[in-house]
Amino acid sequence: MQYYPSPEEVIEMDVLIQAVESAFVDHGTGRSVMPPKVYVDLPGGDFRTMPSYIPSLQTAGVKIVNVHPDNRKAGLPTVMAVTVLLDPPTGRPIAVLNATTLTDLRTGASAAVATRALAQKKKGTLGIIGSGRQANSGIRAIPLVFEPEEVLVWSRTRSNAERFAKNHSHLPVRVSDIETVAGADVLLTVTPSKVPLIKDKWISDGAHINAIGADAPGKQEIDPDILQRAFVIVDDMDQATHSGEVNMPIQKGIYSPSRIAGTLGEVLTGAVRRPSPDEITVFDSTGLSIMDLAAAHLAIGKGKVIDLPFMENTGMSDDPGVRE
Repeated sequence: MQYYPSPEEVIEMDVLIQAVESAFVDHGTGRSVMPPKVYVDLPGGDFRTMPSYIPSLQTAGVKIVNVHPDNRKAGLPTVMAVTVLLDPPTGRPIAVLNATTLTDLRTGASAAVATRALAQKKKGTLGIIGSGRQANSGIRAIPLVFEPEEVLVWSRTRSNAERFAKNHSHLPVRVSDIETVAGADVLLTVTPSKVPLIKDKWISDGAHINAIGADAPGKQEIDPDILQRAFVIVDDMDQATHSGEVNMPIQKGIYSPSRIAGTLGEVLTGAVRRPSPDEITVFDSTGLSIMDLAAAHLAIGKGKVIDLPFMENTGMSDDPGVRE
């Protein structure tokens, strides 16, 4: 049997971080085209279509991604995705990719981009709430832009957190209680929670939060009071107000979209000021199609076949922290 390398073996995370940052800059300057996601409800979940066009990369395409929370009971990933790339001048399909792993990788890369742009400290404590696929991606990416003197992890199931710590023993990872983890200098939240897990009183002044788990209406991970006193940046205004961390507080009338400082692309381009040192910063990430195009473009640009199997040994847990 011929061996083909996996995406993790072929795509260097530091290169992917730069590609994703470039996609955010294109978004911030209006150079990319990205219509809103379309949601289609299905029995047990939904699927979303995510089209976009990045002129600077001369690539266009669409990702189709499902979210079925009970899939893990059947031994399937909660999220599976396919990306189709097109040749912009002709519309000719040039690649079809299993984008499940690429989705994980680009989401971790986006958290790293936000951390580099928004975190007040360059080293300190990294906290991770959740222990699934996106926790794994985040712990690969964030230490490339923020030096973790200690990594604290919490999961609803302690054995999953312990397995996560063991799998990343090359870093100073320690399992702890949720309050201690939430008090980190940089926090990554990657759970599918529909009720706030992170309390306002646990967050210190100057902390940075990558709020990754809320990617659909009804989901939220952090106390809305945190948003009230934070400098909030979103990946895309329309998507975030519809399905990001801010969506439920907005629906309940306890948070106004006008309080959102801007998008990450606008921070990177200088259109939005960077926060003062004592401000809490929150990056509300819903996942953008342009990030998927950047990752897919990078993958096919390697000029070799990459193994993108349907099923992977990714250490799925009952706290998957998966996202589109």
